[in-house]
Amino acid sequence: MTSPRYRRAPLLALAAVLLLLPGTAAAQDPVASPAAVATPDRPSYDVSLRADADGTHWTGHQTVSFRNASRTPLRSVDVRLWGNGTDRCGAPGTPSPVRVSKVAGGTPRPLAVGCTALRIDLPAPLPYRARTSISFDVSIAVPHRIHRFGRDGAHRYLGNALPLLSVRDARGPHLDPDVGFGESFYTLTGDFRVVLDHPDTLVVPATGTTTRRAGAPGRTVSTSVARGVRDFAWAAGPFRTRRVTTPGGVRLNAYWTATTSPEGVALDLKNAVGSVDAFGKRFGRYPYGELDLVMSDRLDDFGSMEFPGLVLLWTEPEGSAVVHEIAHQWFYGIVGNDQFAAPWLDESFAQYANQTYHRDDTATCWEDQGHWPSGTAALTRTMGYYADGHRSEYVQVVYMRGACALHELERVLGSRTMAAVLRGYVRDHWLGVATTADFKRAAQAATAKDLGPFWTEHRVF
Repeated sequence: MTSPRYRRAPLLALAAVLLLLPGTAAAQDPVASPAAVATPDRPSYDVSLRADADGTHWTGHQTVSFRNASRTPLRSVDVRLWGNGTDRCGAPGTPSPVRVSKVAGGTPRPLAVGCTALRIDLPAPLPYRARTSISFDVSIAVPHRIHRFGRDGAHRYLGNALPLLSVRDARGPHLDPDVGFGESFYTLTGDFRVVLDHPDTLVVPATGTTTRRAGAPGRTVSTSVARGVRDFAWAAGPFRTRRVTTPGGVRLNAYWTATTSPEGVALDLKNAVGSVDAFGKRFGRYPYGELDLVMSDRLDDFGSMEFPGLVLLWTEPEGSAVVHEIAHQWFYGIVGNDQFAAPWLDESFAQYANQTYHRDDTATCWEDQGHWPSGTAALTRTMGYYADGHRSEYVQVVYMRGACALHELERVLGSRTMAAVLRGYVRDHWLGVATTADFKRAAQAATAKDLGPFWTEHRVF
């Protein structure tokens, strides 16, 4: 995600405007990443939803199959209803935006963590490497707000709307809250088949490769298939469209509202074409074949947001943060991270990639930052830290200092070595999950220099 005030600008000026971000097997190997035992893994989502006349309400059925990757039998699973993160359990008479009912394959407990977590007890413990499934009816009501899960005029945005399996690893179940800004998500890659039945009047961009067929009179059935992704998002509305293919063979599907500037759309497409191919060469080829760009000039109070195979962009005549969001396809999408525990692993890396692509002058970026905002600030703080009285530090540390620390590391290692480190890091954690310790090991393995002092100075703990 980027701040809604983000623009390509000198670092000192950028620091000022970014601060306006709104409420927006370890037992066998003691140094193994916790992701090595993350479970339930290899999820497969089969979803069928029907929209009402304007795409505000979607109802249908969802089945999720999964495997137990842990040697400990799995007795329950947690489903995250992240779409309830802002509204939580709703007001009296106003239900939560995302509701689940008629659960099969297990016994549901009461909703927890502000109605964003549903624990389902399995009928029998699931052994190591065994597979099972759960299913339920789902109802989604798009909230009346301009947001990644919200609506604006005739346009609907359904990011973080679909229920997803939560993760359990060496640290236990991950049931962190949505803190109201940034991201708190932690998911494993899986496969999605999502069938959306909607009126012909709605154009529906979505994660994955989409095929369309005629449905009932006046309706279209769009089927989207995505493999190896962490989430599924879509939008619906009277979008204008254009499709281009990059020289590297990635198909870009552009969607924009009628009021979005043509100059901004053209600039976003130009930067998207260049950055998808550039990052493919630098980090590893983009694996999903196509990418949807959903653009609007009305997202200024929210900004932009990345989803696998789809980015939501606040676009003005001078463009948007499209390069930063596309970089997230690698850092969060291809190389996953626990976004609550280590937000720097996706935001700092995406911002570094963005600045590198634009060839920003970062030679003095660390000095330009001045003092740390507090004695407790560090690149490796959690979203819980920022939510607990340190929100003002979030953008300055995670976006600005984090990206600059990576530029500083590049100056220590040399550009060619840094490029090799990042490409190897992406390769080694391709469609998996990485930790700060994983990245530190990758960097240290590339040099005879002791990087301990560097990590200390830059507060990478």
